[in-house]
Amino acid sequence: MSEIRSMFDMLLNQNEQEMEFMPIVPLGEDEMDEQEKGSLPLELPIIALKNTVLFPNVVLPITVAREKSVKAIAEAQNSNKWIGVIAQKDSTNEAPKPEDIYEVGTLAKVVKQIKMPDGNITIFIMGRMRFRIEEFTQQEPFYKARVNYLEDIYPQKDASFDALIASIKDYSERIAQQSPNMPNEASIVLRNIEQQSFLMHFVASNIAAKLQDKQALLEEDNITARAEKLLQMLQAELQLVELKNEITNKTRADIDRQQREYFLQQQLKSIREELGGDPNEREIKDLQKRAEEIKWTEAAKELFKKNIEKLERMHPSTPDYSVIYNHLDLMLDLPWGTYTEDSYDLKKAQQVLDDDHYGMEKIKDRILEYLAVLKLKGDMKSPILCFVGPPGIGKTSLGRSIASAIQRKYVRLSLGGLHDESELRGHRKTYIGAMPGRIIQSLRKIKSSNPVFILDEIDKIGKDFRGDPSSALLEVLDPEQNNSFYDNYLELEYDLSKVLFIATANSLSDIQPALRDRLEIIQLSGYSPEEKTEIAKRHLVPKQKDLHGLVKVPLKFPDKLILKIIQEYTRESGVRELDRMLAAMMRSVAKQVAMDEKVAPTITLEMVEKALGKPRFTNDIYSKGHPPGVVVGLAWTSVGGDILFIETALSKGKGNLTLTGNLGNVMKESATTALSYLRSHAIEYNIADTKFDEVNVHVHVPEGAVPKDGPSAGITMLTSLASAFTGRKVKPYIAMTGEITLRGQVLPVGGIKEKILAAKRAGIKEILMSKQNEKDIEEINKDYLKGLTFHYVSDVGEVLAFSLAKK
Repeated sequence: MSEIRSMFDMLLNQNEQEMEFMPIVPLGEDEMDEQEKGSLPLELPIIALKNTVLFPNVVLPITVAREKSVKAIAEAQNSNKWIGVIAQKDSTNEAPKPEDIYEVGTLAKVVKQIKMPDGNITIFIMGRMRFRIEEFTQQEPFYKARVNYLEDIYPQKDASFDALIASIKDYSERIAQQSPNMPNEASIVLRNIEQQSFLMHFVASNIAAKLQDKQALLEEDNITARAEKLLQMLQAELQLVELKNEITNKTRADIDRQQREYFLQQQLKSIREELGGDPNEREIKDLQKRAEEIKWTEAAKELFKKNIEKLERMHPSTPDYSVIYNHLDLMLDLPWGTYTEDSYDLKKAQQVLDDDHYGMEKIKDRILEYLAVLKLKGDMKSPILCFVGPPGIGKTSLGRSIASAIQRKYVRLSLGGLHDESELRGHRKTYIGAMPGRIIQSLRKIKSSNPVFILDEIDKIGKDFRGDPSSALLEVLDPEQNNSFYDNYLELEYDLSKVLFIATANSLSDIQPALRDRLEIIQLSGYSPEEKTEIAKRHLVPKQKDLHGLVKVPLKFPDKLILKIIQEYTRESGVRELDRMLAAMMRSVAKQVAMDEKVAPTITLEMVEKALGKPRFTNDIYSKGHPPGVVVGLAWTSVGGDILFIETALSKGKGNLTLTGNLGNVMKESATTALSYLRSHAIEYNIADTKFDEVNVHVHVPEGAVPKDGPSAGITMLTSLASAFTGRKVKPYIAMTGEITLRGQVLPVGGIKEKILAAKRAGIKEILMSKQNEKDIEEINKDYLKGLTFHYVSDVGEVLAFSLAKK
């Protein structure tokens, strides 16, 4: 034992850094006799080792940190110092279970225990005899198992076995001499080991072999077979050492600090050449395996095959390797011929659409018609729909509802501000940082070739020197062409004909004509106060209650108060501002609940004014008597209908006409036409003909910061001029819209529903419009027209007769 002590003293005198890399310590000792074997315990505390196999008669220093291992060692120290040591299968597993460790291990004796400064324990254990676990008898607080000891089967006196041991010793010495990391003393130690089994175990402990191979050695009962396996491992190790030396000698002349990275690459290259294999073969085989399951088109199959052949000829360090690999990866990720199954239950689809959105009957009917044809025919090209309407009415969210109704996947592409054609069509893959277009990327992400694809804000696409994205959409949105959409990065045609494209826009005027021609336009109007009330009750109030944690709080919103918020706190076609107002109400209630204040079960007018303040909008302005020359007109904008005043003032002058209020050319021409008509019919309206030459006319439309244009203010301009020249006031609560001609005819205009809703929001009671617009009024739900009286006119004489009050 003096040999052991001296060896441990040498180890303990090393500094802390050396302790982390302690070598395996050889210590020859005789085999156990039968008496010792008979006294061995049949139940052992078990510890699992990472990346290490302990062989009999070998001393091994190990650092113990796991709680179970610490307790097992403590148990061994307190009893007979025997402990079972077994390697675990996965070194990354910090809490191995019984099935995570091997069955065969080594009985070891705890020779020395040292407590390290960092709190861990380092122990020196000496392997003595192999065993096999019969069963685990305990798992907490540490593992304990009943074991069966294994005997080594030694050969009879055999010259071939002696030769085998001699070869092991010879190979070991050659490896020790040629390996730069092996100390010179290793050869001396090998020559002085006499016992054959210990020589094998010592060599096996120090060889740089895989854990599985070392474990296989330990599990081998036959000493001869164990020696043969070890010799094979030594031969492979010697070849690797010689190869490393050869590579080092080949490249040593080229090494300096700047070429270190190059040297490592050369080493790697030489190793690959000598081994005759390519580590990237696995990647290529994986690509080929994935390709077997894909329904390629012939062109795609040919391109994939060609690129795989290129990849096999390339070295992975070349720049083109990653380019081709990424392209192949994209091809494999795309959903070629993968479609979701549509739901043909029309009643269920209608129910989903009705539950998610109130109103919008046109769109719902169109989707159900599409589903009906699809159900009957089984296959058809998807329509290209475009929802046009003011903001906040649910165009985008309707797309998600449609996807849910027909059970397709949903993807949304925002086109607002998009100004580069490559964003849609992709870049040539030869460019650095090249990517496929957003359409192909979206299909790759959702793994379906027939989703509901929302092209949001199609009217807000930009255009500059980088290209025109709206022109790139011409192919995408043409049912006759999109079955062969070409992406620059993919370099293949892809079938988009089964995709249900739905575009959204606020205004058609900003969409180029060729693109607009490909779209099936569905006009969406703003909501009436009645519709907004229903939407608030069904969707907005429950949503805001949920967002503000008030689901369990009994809270009722009376319809009258919702209507009051709509009329006096919002001026919009959609419901976004209404949603914000309801959120403000919920925050006020949430504050009361959080402060344990009493909350009224029904929202009151006082609570509304406390949360939202005084009403922002009032209809008094339309009920007050205005001086002659002031008329209320109805206008349509991209954000819905609106009310505008047209004011005319006369002053002494020479008959000049001045127009202000940021008016467009068409609106200016309407004013000129109105003045010309009034001048030519002055006698009919009791206006002195000379008066037109004696005064200057100034027509102004307030809110000058807002651009205004269009012919629909024609009769409003004429009424304003006639009121100013005759001195007759315009009746209160009356608004009008319509285009005029020089002959005095009143022509129809568009945006009627939006204008009607704007008039109702403003408290207007009577509306004048062209007789030809009567058909537009008939399409509007009668419930939304309550409180409004319509007067249909054919010429301006009827307009002035009705709208101007008597003096």
